[in-house]
Amino acid sequence: MAIGLLAFESHQGLWNSGYYSQLFGIGGVLITLTILMLSTGYFGGIGAPFAPYFWPYLGQVPKKRERKRPVRVYMDGCFDLMHYGHANALRQAKLLGDQLVVGVVSDEEIVANKGPPVLSMEERLTLVSGLKWVDEVVPNAPYEITEEFMNTLFNKYSIDYIIHGDDPCLLPDGTDAYALAKKVGRYKQIKRTEGVSSTDIVGRILLTFRQKDADTDLSVVVAEKSGEKSNDEVKSQLSHFLPTSRRIMQFSNGQVLVLSM
Repeated sequence: MAIGLLAFESHQGLWNSGYYSQLFGIGGVLITLTILMLSTGYFGGIGAPFAPYFWPYLGQVPKKRERKRPVRVYMDGCFDLMHYGHANALRQAKLLGDQLVVGVVSDEEIVANKGPPVLSMEERLTLVSGLKWVDEVVPNAPYEITEEFMNTLFNKYSIDYIIHGDDPCLLPDGTDAYALAKKVGRYKQIKRTEGVSSTDIVGRILLTFRQKDADTDLSVVVAEKSGEKSNDEVKSQLSHFLPTSRRIMQFSNGQVLVLSM
C-alpha cells in the first residue's frame, strides 16, 4: 500500500511539473507544421485543402498568360503613282489587325483589267514596302481574289481577313473581284479617300502637257510671222512635243524619253 502511494506521488509530481503539458505543446506545433506543409504542397507537390485561411490569397498569384496569335489582314492594290489615298487605305487596313500583308498586283494583271501602269513592279514594291503600316509584301498578286489565291492567303500567309475600300472593284465581265472573300465571311471594308486617285493624277499630267503644247504652238506661230526661224527649225522643235498620250504609253513601256525643258 505504501509503495502504491509513493508511485502515485511520483507521477503526480510529473503532472504538476508540466512535463506532459510540454509534450502536448510540442506535439501541437508539429501537427500544425505538418498541416501547413501538406496544404502548400511541400511534399512533392501533393497538397491537401487543410488551410482554408490561405485560399483567398491563392488567386493573387500571377498566372502565365497564353500568347494569342496576331490577327493578320491582307490588302491588295495596283499602287501605281502612289498618293496619300493609298497611304490612308493602308493605315485603315492596319487598324483592323495586328499585321498587314499587302499584295502588289502584277503588271500583266493591271494591263488586262485597267490598262498599262506607269510605274514598274519593282518601283511599286519599293513604294509599298517603305510605308510604316506594311509588315509584309506579296509581289505579283492577282487582280481578282480567286479561290486558289484565297486558299494560299489563308494557309500560307495565315490571313484572317481580306480588306478593300468601299468603292466597287469590278472585273471586265462586271463581277465583283472580292465576291469569294465576302461569301466566306472573311472580308472587311474600309472607307475610300475621296478627291484623289491615280487616274486624277494622270489627268493632271495630261492637262499640264497640253498647256505646254499649246504655249509652244503659239510661240511657233509668232516666230513664223516674225520670220525668226526657218521651217526646218520649227519642225525640229515640234518633234520634241509628242502627244501626251504617246508620252504616257512610251513611259509605261520602258522607253526613254528626252523631254525639252
